[in-house]
Amino acid sequence: MNKFIPHFYLYFFLLTISSMSFAQEELKLKDVFKNDFLIGAAINEAQINGRDSVGIEILKTQFNSISPENVLKWSNIQPKPDTYNFEPADKYVEFGEKNNMFIIGHTLVWHSQVPRWVFNDENGNQLNRNELLNRMKEHIFTVVGRYKGKIKGWDVVNEALNEDGTLRETLWKKIIGDDYIEKAFEFAHEADPDAELYYNDYSLANKPKRDGAVKLISKLLKEGIKVDGIGMQGHYHLDWPTTAQIDSSIKSFSALGVKVMFTELDINILPSPQQNNTAEVSLNFKYDEKLNPYPDGLPDSVENVLAQRYSDIFEVFINNKSSISRVTFWGVRDGDSWLNFWPIRGRTNYPLLFNRDGKPKKAFYKIISLINKN
Repeated sequence: MNKFIPHFYLYFFLLTISSMSFAQEELKLKDVFKNDFLIGAAINEAQINGRDSVGIEILKTQFNSISPENVLKWSNIQPKPDTYNFEPADKYVEFGEKNNMFIIGHTLVWHSQVPRWVFNDENGNQLNRNELLNRMKEHIFTVVGRYKGKIKGWDVVNEALNEDGTLRETLWKKIIGDDYIEKAFEFAHEADPDAELYYNDYSLANKPKRDGAVKLISKLLKEGIKVDGIGMQGHYHLDWPTTAQIDSSIKSFSALGVKVMFTELDINILPSPQQNNTAEVSLNFKYDEKLNPYPDGLPDSVENVLAQRYSDIFEVFINNKSSISRVTFWGVRDGDSWLNFWPIRGRTNYPLLFNRDGKPKKAFYKIISLINKN
């Protein structure tokens, strides 16, 4: 009889481990952080169209908010004058509604992914101020109006600041003037008075740009413009920004009386080809094997560093949860990430909480464990 006892203990041990694994798999970000802030992810067209079943299941299970990667950007939704492509955006909104998610609209006014025709007449001549304002208003009224009451929050203006905090010299600014930002918010508010309206930008943990954003939003608020929140994109690195920088930025923006949200969170673990910490989408560098050190998988040692980095950042979020309304990851799993092709095409990056197979990484469990501490 005794000879069967080791087998019994082995069976019991395996059953316990299996149960623990199952319990871990059942952990849901949206439930763990339900008393703190919304947890969101950017959704791509493969997920919107139903082709990525693994990504879809993660979205439905783990997140209670979604942002579109591209389907609501001007070049996608209005590629030609008087021509709108609503089908992908309609499916995006339908997915969010079906799964009871807080739906974000990204983005109405940006200097990138805008067709050249937007700024020119039929003869190729540049529009004047009033003509471009009318074009902006028509676009915002059409898009925001279509999803009125469905899309709950809009990134009205995206990346309008330089690194030093001054206004970027875009065609919007050149043709309309500095008040193009004010007008964009006014039009969005008119189109849907109940929607939340946000200003969204990267590198806002850096003091010069943060101060520029504080100045910009303060000015809009003093003029009576409806601005509900500031989106800190959160395209971070293993060594930048410091948690103190993130904490200071949250407090600076919260002091304005607006919501703070992290709208495009990911952590780039690969070597940078440049000195500056930026997410300028136009950057492009030549491929170099030295800058792609993990093409076949992420070493445990590096994954541990990534997990601790996420934990440190989320600890700041939790400590400031009264000021933060949403944390959105820019992608669902590592294979989805734009960091696989920006600013260098052909690299293999690992910036998110779920790996390419859709399995939660160490960082996933690390940030969830913070709730038990708090």
